[in-house]
Amino acid sequence: MNVDEKERYLNEAMEQHGDYLKRLIYTYVKDFQKSEDIVQEVFVKFYQNLENFEGRSSIKTYLYRIAVNECNNYLRSWHYRKLEVTEKIKKIKKRISVEGEYIQKEQSQTVAQLVSGLPVKYREVIWLYYYVELTVPEIAEVIKCPANTVKTRLARGRKLAKLTVEESEMEYEY
Repeated sequence: MNVDEKERYLNEAMEQHGDYLKRLIYTYVKDFQKSEDIVQEVFVKFYQNLENFEGRSSIKTYLYRIAVNECNNYLRSWHYRKLEVTEKIKKIKKRISVEGEYIQKEQSQTVAQLVSGLPVKYREVIWLYYYVELTVPEIAEVIKCPANTVKTRLARGRKLAKLTVEESEMEYEY
């Protein structure tokens, strides 16, 4: 099959089945923009594999099969799953009440004050570990000390922070 014939088949398929495929794909992905992207991918695959088309079925069913496979690939993709999880998290976050946000903010401030009250060698390790989210070897590299020293400082810093929290709770009881 030469290039002119392939382009003719492609143009006919796009004119006859383009809108149908968009609607079909939209029922799978529920996103207009993504459905247009997948339609383009379908026609690219159709063009690339046109020589393999044996004609045992109609072009419409061949395109339908390619479209369904592309939709399934998209729905299994990492990008889609990440997007889906992100949307669920956003919905959950919206449920948090104003009071909950205030309490959370107040607790964060209390923890930040608590950490800032620790000695520098513990404060920097706790800050890098919990807030910057570095690993122990990364922290060791940043502050130029052995990893075991970082582990020790983390443990002692946590212990000091816990003691400080307990002391402040005892003050409020009286």
